[in-house]
Amino acid sequence: MKRTWRSFAAILLASVLVLAACGSDDDAATATGADGGASGTENGGGGSDETINIVGFAVPEAANKAIAEAWGQTDAGKGVKFETSYGASGDQSRAVVAGLEADYVHFSVSSDVNRLVGEGLVAEDWNTGDNKGVVSSSVVVFAVRPGNPKNIESWDDLIEPGVEIVTPNPASSGAARWNALAAWGHISSNGGTDAEAEEFVTKLFANVVSLPNSGRDATTSFLGGTGDVLLAYENETILSRQNGEEVDWVYPETSILIENPGAVLVDATPKATEWLEFVLSADGQAEFAKKGFRPIVDGVDHGEIEGALDPSDPFPEVANLLTVADDFGSWKELSDKFFEEENGIITKIIAASGKGE
Repeated sequence: MKRTWRSFAAILLASVLVLAACGSDDDAATATGADGGASGTENGGGGSDETINIVGFAVPEAANKAIAEAWGQTDAGKGVKFETSYGASGDQSRAVVAGLEADYVHFSVSSDVNRLVGEGLVAEDWNTGDNKGVVSSSVVVFAVRPGNPKNIESWDDLIEPGVEIVTPNPASSGAARWNALAAWGHISSNGGTDAEAEEFVTKLFANVVSLPNSGRDATTSFLGGTGDVLLAYENETILSRQNGEEVDWVYPETSILIENPGAVLVDATPKATEWLEFVLSADGQAEFAKKGFRPIVDGVDHGEIEGALDPSDPFPEVANLLTVADDFGSWKELSDKFFEEENGIITKIIAASGKGE
């Protein structure tokens, strides 16, 4: 994968300069979004006049907006404004290190928060609470064309000749890393060796026809007509239907529990801690659920979920649901093994495929 971190740094520096130019005291509720356009949320009048800067991966933008609107109806959230920046998780994490202003970060994978810990931007104990730093959750599914014309039902179907796959790039996207881990686990959790898992993932990436920058970009590419199947978060497929898109999806027998971390920075406005508390509350998690995320706390009353395959049972059980802790050790271990910049197994597979340029 010849997409070097030096090139990332140059891109991120330019992005930071653009973001700085866009912000102003008169426009506290407006921010540059993942697509370069303006996006932002302002809560109801009165109350606090503070602004919380949210930097996140692209996928939960709609959910965070809904949570902000709900929080704005409370005494704690009334009048709080937000500036937001959304994009590929790894890129967003590096942007914060490079100087992008943030009070609260919401990333796809824990390693992107740990990068900020290493820079002294987030406290070392950020993930020691009851939620272990996790604020949103989902599972990996196969998004397919309406009616599933390629009859894709299992991981093994994805490596058949002629099946075209869309998945984001692990160099920048946390979603891509969850997808790769689920694919690896399909072999390893069913008694396969590392060599057999590597062979399978190599065949899978041989069928990849689009490797976009982020999970949201991958969804856009697939909905635009690219590929036969998209490796996706369950919530992305539900949100796509809510937005009027025609898409079906399949729950593979083996998937992985996606656990997205959120953290408040050490020098954040105090309101950011109150925001995180609401995000983790039953009311906050209900808003996540309405946008297709699986609640991470008990007692969440979300009712039927529009866009789900079965709105009355929107989050069905997965037969073999892997977790990082039970099946891969830790994010430090798996990051070194699979995604290290030069020698990670997945990094080298994509480099050999020539599709990570």
